[in-house]
Amino acid sequence: MSEYWDTYAEGWGAVEWDDAAFRGWTQYEGHGPGLDFVGAPASVLELGCGDALELVLFARRGIPVVGLDLASAHLDRARQRCEGLPARFFRQDATGFLTRTDEVFDAVISRFGAVWFHDPRELLPLIRKRLTPAGVLLFTHAPAVDGCYGPQGIYPGALRGRPVAVKRWSYAPETYEEMLAEAGFGRVEARVLEAPDPLDLGTLLVRAWAQAAE
Repeated sequence: MSEYWDTYAEGWGAVEWDDAAFRGWTQYEGHGPGLDFVGAPASVLELGCGDALELVLFARRGIPVVGLDLASAHLDRARQRCEGLPARFFRQDATGFLTRTDEVFDAVISRFGAVWFHDPRELLPLIRKRLTPAGVLLFTHAPAVDGCYGPQGIYPGALRGRPVAVKRWSYAPETYEEMLAEAGFGRVEARVLEAPDPLDLGTLLVRAWAQAAE
């Protein structure tokens, strides 16, 4: 899997972005909820952090952050972006890190990241164990194609060159609600947020809290 993400990161290149700006949780700049959609966490873990465009904003507030990614180029740029801030980055798979670490986090986030590329029935219980009692999981990715659910293989965008591929998992919001409840989450919100133009592709937007609301 790391070979795929190295290819992706090198092809994508550095993302030029104002480090004081929040690009949004969706694929449309400035669309949808703000950065505080995760509340006011005391610590943040991002699964598939890319260039740390989200994490840098938390770190600039003095919030300790941890980012995981499998692409060296992403991690190099993330470390440069967060230099001097309370940020740590690791080239590790999400399931491996969550299995081995003893740390707990107030927020675990994944913007079109690792949650999309792991079997949720394996990953979600691991995330739940690494959340504080008041912790929240927030993840976004493209909605499932109607009638096409579960694991699906994909090749790099150009569809040329060496056949390096990864799997990603897509489900309907109600299925994620069921899986998150089975994983031990106390409260779940899952929906597809319409794009700014309702004719365009929307965004699966999921929040899940470790405990139910009092």
